[in-house]
Amino acid sequence: MMLNSKFFSKLLPAVLLAGSTALVGADDWFPYNVEVWNPAFDMNSPRTDFSYQPLEAASEQWDICVSFPHMKDAYWSAVNYGVTAEAGRLGVKMQLVEAGGYTNLNTQISQIEDCVSAGANAVIIGAISFDGLNNLVTEIRKKDIPVIDVINGMSSPELSAKSLVSFGEMGYKAGEYIAQQHPAGSDKVKVAWFPGPPGAGWVEAGNQGFQDAVKDSAIEVVETKYGDTGKEVQLKLVEDTLEAHPDINYVVGTAVTAEAAVGLLRSRELLDQIKIMSYYFTPGVYQGIQRGQILAAPTDSAVIQGRIAIDQAVRILEGQDYEKHVGPKLYVIDDSNVDSFDRDSSLAPDSFKPTFSVN
Repeated sequence: MMLNSKFFSKLLPAVLLAGSTALVGADDWFPYNVEVWNPAFDMNSPRTDFSYQPLEAASEQWDICVSFPHMKDAYWSAVNYGVTAEAGRLGVKMQLVEAGGYTNLNTQISQIEDCVSAGANAVIIGAISFDGLNNLVTEIRKKDIPVIDVINGMSSPELSAKSLVSFGEMGYKAGEYIAQQHPAGSDKVKVAWFPGPPGAGWVEAGNQGFQDAVKDSAIEVVETKYGDTGKEVQLKLVEDTLEAHPDINYVVGTAVTAEAAVGLLRSRELLDQIKIMSYYFTPGVYQGIQRGQILAAPTDSAVIQGRIAIDQAVRILEGQDYEKHVGPKLYVIDDSNVDSFDRDSSLAPDSFKPTFSVN
């Protein structure tokens, strides 16, 4: 794939950082149990169980552009592993760009435009904004280039496919888990809630789901604080909340929030007093559950979402049948199943390094 100089200048530092990464295992990840939404693109549509079977290989070496909001946490490393491994398995090219954070919508748009100008046959987007990329999607689709929405969600009706779960359900499962321990009529407990970056589709959905799950329980949400999923940002939010509400019983939020809270509460000798929960799953959350420092977290099998997005792109390019709106089935991981769940579906291998190019 020939890159124009503007695109290459943005991509080169990432490639140099990545170095050479051997793709590890899990080429036999399928068939995988997923849910299919019909009608597609409406998270309230009925879902049916489906055994997902990807293509054996691509018929040609398509160029696929993948755009992520950032690569600052291990959640996106898992999705990175998914798209990288599946591109390698199918025999297609993949170029990944990342915008550096949820405040950088214009950067994401510019990077995707450069990707398309460089000759991408399909674009996979983990969107910074639910609505903010819709005009871009329209322009890309006018060029007859497929656009797949992965993980975060976009509102454009012109998308070609979605590989994502309901983050409303993710938030709901987290809230439900603690609400079941504190039903209505029991002693009140105070929860600080950190849903993530404001304006992101997955955050708004997760917030609504969590609030719905706890509203008829003994849980009082004393603080809801939004912020980018960088560790320093989340740590500051938790610190500020502890100052304002020293009597909270739970910290619940993003995986980065949970990981930051572990260190902070341990340093203040509060781990026995304040419980921590994440509403999605990362290696740090996995380790925290194993060590008894984090209560639980639902998993959306992020690796599988990345794999399916690549397969959807190839199927569309090759005129093959494809499922338009797919997401892995959700389940909660806690101390009862942390040592027995399918790790490869949710986490990148320990040896995996950020990978920005598959050729």
